[in-house]
Amino acid sequence: MTIDAHDLSGRPIIIGAGIAGMMTALALAPEPVVLLTKAPLGAEASSVLAQGGLAASLGADDSPTLHLADTLAAGDGLCDPATAKRIVEAAPAAIETLERLGVAFDRTTAGMIRLGLEAAHSRRRIVHAAGDATGVELVRALATAVRRTPTITLLEGLEARQLLIEDNAIAGVLAAGSSGDVALMTGRVVLATGGVGGLFHDTTNPLGSFGQGLALAARAGAVLSDLEFVQFHPTALDGPTRPMRLISEAVRGEGAVLIDENGFRFLKDLPGGELATRDAVARGVFRHLAKGHRVFLDARERPGANFAARFPAIAGFCHEVGLNPALEPIPVRPAAHYHMGGIAVDEAGRSSIAGLWACGEVAATGLHGANRLASNSLTEAVVTAGWVAASVAETAARSCRPSMPARIAPRPDASSVRSTVSRALGVERNGDELRDAIAALLSLVSNQDAASDPAAVGLMMAVSAVQRQESRGAHYRKDFAQKAAVARRSFISLDEAIDFARKLTDEFPMQLARSA
Repeated sequence: MTIDAHDLSGRPIIIGAGIAGMMTALALAPEPVVLLTKAPLGAEASSVLAQGGLAASLGADDSPTLHLADTLAAGDGLCDPATAKRIVEAAPAAIETLERLGVAFDRTTAGMIRLGLEAAHSRRRIVHAAGDATGVELVRALATAVRRTPTITLLEGLEARQLLIEDNAIAGVLAAGSSGDVALMTGRVVLATGGVGGLFHDTTNPLGSFGQGLALAARAGAVLSDLEFVQFHPTALDGPTRPMRLISEAVRGEGAVLIDENGFRFLKDLPGGELATRDAVARGVFRHLAKGHRVFLDARERPGANFAARFPAIAGFCHEVGLNPALEPIPVRPAAHYHMGGIAVDEAGRSSIAGLWACGEVAATGLHGANRLASNSLTEAVVTAGWVAASVAETAARSCRPSMPARIAPRPDASSVRSTVSRALGVERNGDELRDAIAALLSLVSNQDAASDPAAVGLMMAVSAVQRQESRGAHYRKDFAQKAAVARRSFISLDEAIDFARKLTDEFPMQLARSA
């Protein structure tokens, strides 16, 4: 069934080739490393879609202390303060590292790095490139650096399907590609597979980003954390295109406002207005839409005539649908954008499974808490990639000879779970819909078909959401609208989620009968 790649045996394997994966591979050089990606390098990564940039305290009026305060405030009590402090303090050096790797950040006429403003930031600290095409520029520069680094073996067109375990530790990766299946023996694996937006109908993520890394880790027995916290970006271009086009928060940072079809600025009384935290703005937009209104981002006054110069990519896809954002408002609605939860990791990116690390959006480091501060994600990926690489390099390679499964898992497909996840785990949630989703997803998890892994991820998210009986950050329960007095992070394994779901589905019909 499998082809054993003997020549790569023992090398660290990085699964996922967005910014987190490429930065980890580059930081490991000159140690030989394998970078495995199911698509051409960078082609289907969420990283390439990033518009805003990276948050770093580079301004004369800024400091890591202020950046930390904004991060903790947005995280709504669930950030790990020590981790957040360490990351924001490392952010300025991360910008320098990226420049050395060839990233061309936007600069003023005086030669200083140009800094943008985004929601819930008290200072201008968003470092961007090519106006609103920061992700494109980062992926371009890092992909070039990866291809010219001889110690990085790039395996494109291979999709990781299973982590092999031996004596409760990582022992290899089973992958599938057009030319067959491959078994890569290694005791060191880094997951850098991105988020879960592809589980939702309305998403700014590539549709193939539906939690593959979470499923790989969960099937191997890893502990995951804060899975209920999904950030919905409040301003995705409202239309049929999927993934939805993102209208960067930086547009609001330059003065654009949210209005309805009557021109009413319905969020003007929200503390912070259109630049409040993303969870608050997304809920405001969602509720206004639910009342039957349409919602538009009005950039006609600011940035106005300068829109195309400042945001060329956004102007381009607006023109594709017949809109000129300098002259007419842009129709928008919330869309799943970023997952604050992920694989529970320590300060070095180590998971609960020996030999397994996680980096980027797939990891739950504690930086983002209940609600990510805009543009902290790319910063986190770049900074923590170095820490993960150092930890991997310090871990000795070992000989692995795990037993092979009888069959390799089929290629995962999230299409059959999107309706369930979208309905239950959206901007606003309630217990009845979450319990219905748990029952529906549980029936798919053990089928060993294309829906099994996406359903497993959705199940763990739904169980985490039903267990959090409060509203905090991006997790809003209509039936538990108040915030709990004590903020607690959540931790869960797949076995625990399945056990909870089975007990819940056994009890729930009895509860319904009693209430009838």
